[in-house]
Amino acid sequence: MKLLACLCLLGAALTAQAKIVTRAVPYEHNGVKLEGYLAYDDAKSRSGRLPGVLVLPEWWGLNEYPKSRAEQLAKLGYVAFAADMYGAGVTTTDAKKAGELARQFYGKSLMAERARAGLDTLLASGLVDPQRVAAIGYCFGGAAAQVLAWSGAPLAGIVSFHGSLVPPPSEPGRVKARILVCHGAIDPFVKPEELAKFKDALDVGGLDYQFIQYAGAVHAFTNPRADDVARAAGLKGIGYNAAADRRSWQHMQDFFAELFGPRP
Repeated sequence: MKLLACLCLLGAALTAQAKIVTRAVPYEHNGVKLEGYLAYDDAKSRSGRLPGVLVLPEWWGLNEYPKSRAEQLAKLGYVAFAADMYGAGVTTTDAKKAGELARQFYGKSLMAERARAGLDTLLASGLVDPQRVAAIGYCFGGAAAQVLAWSGAPLAGIVSFHGSLVPPPSEPGRVKARILVCHGAIDPFVKPEELAKFKDALDVGGLDYQFIQYAGAVHAFTNPRADDVARAAGLKGIGYNAAADRRSWQHMQDFFAELFGPRP
């Protein structure tokens, strides 16, 4: 009997052991072939639909960084989908090329529409509770997460990490998502007047938001490779900040706990 009990316990432990599943997911938007990256805990997914998180990348494209964030989210118990904004396999380490790729989205409806294609692909996975979905984004992706929320997409909340700031529209009641903005206090890419205009628009719109600034943090503060990327690309005002990275990731988890309840 003791042996049987031990075997049962061992079997239960092995069953409960997390196995992170990742796979490329092809999809399409307006004739552009895209390829995102899905990550989830196979053991947790067997118990029912889980909260989902759309991950929107920096202007470099869908490289290893947003994929690693999707994997981190999967380890926390979420179904994460890192979206492709540019096209299957389109990434760059050249700042000029990244600017050209991102420029086609800023100020245009394409940004929200392409992000929505990623959200729809996440929802179509069959793994996600459609009432418990959020989007996070980094730099360019942070702006994309904002405009996706501003479009009225079915999101419980968004998190923008060192994103460009895009003021919400003035239409009352259009935005349902709650907002968390994680911003570098000395980010030179966001001017004080832009920040003030953004926060004023949030207040006028009556949106539920948190705006957190991290002392000493510049642009791209969450990316451990930011310093190397800045040197290679000849960019200033970009750099990793370990404290801001750690704190903003914890703030995101606290925000998700408020949106979704305890972690799966």
